[in-house]
Amino acid sequence: MRISIITACYNSSATIEDTLKSVAMQDYGDIEHIIIDGSSTDHTLKIVNKFPHVSRIVSEHDKGIYDAMNKGIAIASGDVVGILNSDDVYTNNLAIERVMNAFKDNGIDAVYADLQYVKYNDLEKVTRTWHSGKYSKRKFYFGWMPPHPTFFVRRRVYEKIGNFNLLLRSAADYEFMLRVLLKSDYKVFYIPEVLVKMRTGGISNASIGHRLRANREDREAWRINNITPYFFTIPFKPLRKVLQFFFK
Repeated sequence: MRISIITACYNSSATIEDTLKSVAMQDYGDIEHIIIDGSSTDHTLKIVNKFPHVSRIVSEHDKGIYDAMNKGIAIASGDVVGILNSDDVYTNNLAIERVMNAFKDNGIDAVYADLQYVKYNDLEKVTRTWHSGKYSKRKFYFGWMPPHPTFFVRRRVYEKIGNFNLLLRSAADYEFMLRVLLKSDYKVFYIPEVLVKMRTGGISNASIGHRLRANREDREAWRINNITPYFFTIPFKPLRKVLQFFFK
């Protein structure tokens, strides 16, 4: 099977070389690496062009990171699609092989794993490990989600339920996973292993203000899908008010 890995970038010259190296070193044999660039004005494209493993490069203005991802999905030819941001890296050369081994079971529609947050200037300095744990729909109702850079789905899933919703600035990945894991009956497989390192300072966790906005968008993702998380029905009013502050 072929896997398409989509990397959206814009003025990412400080970090994208590490991302490209982590894909280039993968042992898995059939990888389509698609770069969707938002018309960078720094040396991003010069760096990308140094890597012969890159399959396709698109550089043009877009409406943001999720628009770029949607462009990549539209041209992807792989049986499986993964997203690797331009400041993230795979932890080792077997990461994609581990993912694709899980997809050998044709009944598996989505695969996810664990992730480590690392210092922006030091990929070896781990600040937090995101242990996803096994999936259950009940956990999702209480705020659980898998880390998006470790989330791989078959291309047929995108074809059936659609791509990222551009109305959500930072929660489009969360809303997409709601559709895949909660509203649908797709079968998911968990790999209990750290497959991706993410530099701190992303769009949804760069500041308290960004985190609050992201939480409000998370609630909007539930509203769009006509689902109510359990904590909105908590009878203890003070606790409910605290939770709704972060998700209002």
